[in-house]
Amino acid sequence: MVNQQFQEQFVAIVIDPTRTISAGKVNMGAFRTYPKGYKPPDESPSEYQTIPLNKIEDFGVHCKQYYSLEVSYFKSALDQKLLDSLWNKYWINTLSSSTLFTNADYVTNQILDLSEKLEQSISQVSRGMSYAENWDKKDEPGKLQKANKDCCKLNIEALNGLMSQVLKNQLFNNVGCRE
Repeated sequence: MVNQQFQEQFVAIVIDPTRTISAGKVNMGAFRTYPKGYKPPDESPSEYQTIPLNKIEDFGVHCKQYYSLEVSYFKSALDQKLLDSLWNKYWINTLSSSTLFTNADYVTNQILDLSEKLEQSISQVSRGMSYAENWDKKDEPGKLQKANKDCCKLNIEALNGLMSQVLKNQLFNNVGCRE
């Protein structure tokens, strides 16, 4: 942080390779730190992001020290040539691989994290704290709503992997074709 007193604030570009593979598109974010001592204004809740329970403490400690930047990217003619070259070299691997198998550990960890979040929600509701404590925070989603969003996102990723596998089976193995 001493370095930031004399230079521009840090910028971080984060690309999640596992989410990129499972979603079939680049999952990228950019963040910039606030200057030291800066107090950010209280903002309305930003777009919800899936954060594993074992990382929530890290995010919570530093959440007011950085902010998200809008991300956009483009593909130049040289990029297209490079992608075409990579496709020509690795097309067999691409068609023969399955995100369901490639990301099995990731999906398992996401399901375990989701089950822990649901257990926390159940214990919170059973203590009768959920509605009364969140009365002032009507616009903020509760733990159960967040777990629901995580579940939907995980299901979409799994369905994308399953649909691509079914499509490959139909194209290359004549599965489901009638003669």
